[in-house]
Amino acid sequence: MTLPLKNRLTEILTLTRAGKLHDATAIIRGSLGAPDLGAATHAAPARGTAARVWRSLPAPLAEPLARGTPPRDTGERLVRNRHATPRGALDYLLYAPASAAAPMPLVIMLHGCTQSAEDFARGTRMDERAEERGFIVAYPEQTQAANAQKCWNWFRPGDQAKDRGEPALIAGITRDIIANHNVDPARVYIAGLSAGGAAAAVMAEAYPDLYAAAGIHSGLACGSAQDVISAFAAMKGNGNRRPRQVSRYVPVITFHGDRDTTVHPDNSEQIHGAWAAAPEAQALTRKVEQGVSAGGRSYRKTALVDAKGRSFAESFAIEGAGHAWAGGSPAGSYTDASGPDASREMLRFFLQHRLAG
Repeated sequence: MTLPLKNRLTEILTLTRAGKLHDATAIIRGSLGAPDLGAATHAAPARGTAARVWRSLPAPLAEPLARGTPPRDTGERLVRNRHATPRGALDYLLYAPASAAAPMPLVIMLHGCTQSAEDFARGTRMDERAEERGFIVAYPEQTQAANAQKCWNWFRPGDQAKDRGEPALIAGITRDIIANHNVDPARVYIAGLSAGGAAAAVMAEAYPDLYAAAGIHSGLACGSAQDVISAFAAMKGNGNRRPRQVSRYVPVITFHGDRDTTVHPDNSEQIHGAWAAAPEAQALTRKVEQGVSAGGRSYRKTALVDAKGRSFAESFAIEGAGHAWAGGSPAGSYTDASGPDASREMLRFFLQHRLAG
């Protein structure tokens, strides 16, 4: 029998305070009839219907690869590494293109819940896009010890600030790559899907001196939640983002399906609402375009551009799409191959921006 709402909230709060986030998440997920926190649907709903198409996760990947060895079917240049500090450690996959003009830009890619770095690389095809444009790409990988669903803990205050928790580890990976590879430090970018998108928003706000631009796919704004309960409220579009003072508004591009039942599209609107109110946006012009991807997916693109046509904030609202990476490959989980190509569009947007100095 289902417990009354008051009793469920009491139990959720008790489990959260005890650090049993997996158990608390399971109760909330059952109460809302929602998928895992920050997890994605594998494909978008059929066009022209109100039905939601949900597919189960693909079979689990094989055991994690040993560090220093290439993953399966991804090319010899994608190699597993490890960033270790006294405060914690994270593995990450690193892809360097075969040939590119040096120094190269760098993109940090943060996966969604239940995904691995290898799965995310396959699904987004960011390696292929980076090969086209001459980027280095890194995929940090969350551990199951840190979160039972392998979500980035974007909703915890301890993981929302500079030089603390997970942001410190992700920034450490970024700095390691800059130091050890031929990277242009003025052209470093961060992107993510779902929980990874929310974590990318955290990184952009916490490290505006490190990342020149950010890409957020089906994610949430930094500060949208302070615990598991408020995280689910935010995901349903009922978040209460706390205004924060920032030294620089990082240019941002977002993608969101209008049939996303995991993270409500209002969350991307909140990201852009905050940007539109920034001092940097006052001299920009708002442009709206309608488009159709090669796969037949309609979308609306909204951009804030300067007098030279450079865009500082872009939003892709994708019609009929669920919670999945637009233009991704079915070889990875949580993708919608019908487009538009989020990976290619992100790189185009990123290349417009570099850090001053």
